[in-house]
Amino acid sequence: MIKVRPRPNEPIQQVLRRLKKLCEREGVLREMKRTAYYEKPSDRRRRNMRKAKRRLQKMLQLETPV
Repeated sequence: MIKVRPRPNEPIQQVLRRLKKLCEREGVLREMKRTAYYEKPSDRRRRNMRKAKRRLQKMLQLETPV
């Protein structure tokens, strides 16, 4: 759970901006959008495999000397 406490004499707009940045970093909105609709298990596996493949390619790309 994300908590943001206002600092002394901090405007509410700045508190909201900090909250928005924290939510973005934690991926709260992305998770909400992803779970808003049912995702078939096969689609979930496919998405996870694509994600793993991208991650692996990125790691291999960083390891190869230029």
